[in-house]
Amino acid sequence: MRERRWRPAEPVDAGLALVVLRRGSGDPAWRRTPDGAIWRTSRTPQGPVTLRIRVDAPGGEVVGTAWGPGAEWALDGLPALLGAEDDAAGFTAMLDVGHEVLRRVARRYPGLRIGRTGLVFEALVPAVLEQKVVLRESRRSWRWLMLRYGEPAPGPAPDGMRVMPPPQVWRRIPSWDWHRAGAEAVRARTIIEAAARADRLEAARTSAEADRLLRSLPGIGVWTSAEVRQRAFGDADAVSVGDHHLASQVGWVLTGEKTDDAGMLRLLAPYRGHRHRVARLVRLSGARPPARGPRMPARDYRSF
Repeated sequence: MRERRWRPAEPVDAGLALVVLRRGSGDPAWRRTPDGAIWRTSRTPQGPVTLRIRVDAPGGEVVGTAWGPGAEWALDGLPALLGAEDDAAGFTAMLDVGHEVLRRVARRYPGLRIGRTGLVFEALVPAVLEQKVVLRESRRSWRWLMLRYGEPAPGPAPDGMRVMPPPQVWRRIPSWDWHRAGAEAVRARTIIEAAARADRLEAARTSAEADRLLRSLPGIGVWTSAEVRQRAFGDADAVSVGDHHLASQVGWVLTGEKTDDAGMLRLLAPYRGHRHRVARLVRLSGARPPARGPRMPARDYRSF
């Protein structure tokens, strides 16, 4: 067991920083316990780790406790995970001349920071599983694969927690288990191809370099790359273009009218450098356009 205590220089909302890493309420790699602590597992360059994070009080001291071979690595990265490296100074000036609704939401969530895990492949696999399916299906696939192939979490982790398997295991998953997980051949091949290049992906030093490497892989486009870089690099400007709901929600919150991806990018242009941050504030506003038209259908690929 290792422990680290860290007092942020500015208010940090650990829950907001970490919730984007959770893949549904049943995620075997993420848990919030009744005492308010957040537990998550990772496969670090030094090996598996279970990390427990507790904040003594809003804006107070953060206590990180870690178990497993990757404990030291995880605790070294604790401040970055919670957004200590996120520079939002320029965004404040943008808000002064920007949309009033964003100023209101930013005041409501002063501790919002964009954290970084430093782990590309960890962010990539669930992002690929989320491609072109409804969220509950992708989360079921992630949970099934983690429970089937993940390792038990080190230390006194809550029951059922697992550590994501290493790339070589993802490469060996047989076709019938991808089918049982509900992941069709296209997404399975994308993950297998990425696993074969995991070392190169993890070696990327910047978000721009990671974007180039990710989008050179078959099956990975703008949306998937952005979702990965938001989490692995804490990229506050990586916009999830192609998201099924984001463009219409951005348009609705900022103008009262739904829009498409091109319209969303025009609305976000004045906030360049912080466009993902704006998207997070839009989602935190809770405002959504009225539902019209058919919803994206759920497709259970296990039945094909």
